Amino acid sequence: MSDLIPIIVAKYNYWLYIVLMMIGLYAMIAKNNLIKKLVGMNIFQTSIILFYVSMGCKRGGAGIPIIQHGPDAGHHVIDLANYVNPLPHVLMLTAIVVSVSTFGVAVALAIRIYQRYKTLEEDEILARLRSK
Repeated sequence: MSDLIPIIVAKYNYWLYIVLMMIGLYAMIAKNNLIKKLVGMNIFQTSIILFYVSMGCKRGGAGIPIIQHGPDAGHHVIDLANYVNPLPHVLMLTAIVVSVSTFGVAVALAIRIYQRYKTLEEDEILARLRSK
C-alpha cells in the first residue's frame, strides 16, 4: 500500500480527469433533466480535452523548433525529444470548437422541447409522447 501512494500522487492529473469523466458520465446517465444531461456531457468532453492537452505537455520541453534559413544560418541538428509536440494542442482546439457548437445546438433543442412540452424532465416528456 505504501508503494501505491507515490504513484497516485505523481499522476494526480490523471485521477482528476477520471473523476471529471465519471461526474459527467453519471450526470448523463442518472439525471432526468435534459439541461443536467447536457452539462454532464460538457463536463465529460472537457475532461477528455484536458487529458489530451496534458499528454501533449513535456516537463522541461521547449516550444516549437524554429529553423532559420539564409546564408548566415548554420546547419544545426534538431533533437525533437527536447520539444513539445504541438499536434495534441491543435487537435484539442478543434475539439473545443466542436464541443461548444454541440452544446449550443443541444441547448437550442432543449429550449424548443421546453416550449413544446413545458418541461425538461425526460420522464414527463416520454409520458406525454406515449399518451398521444
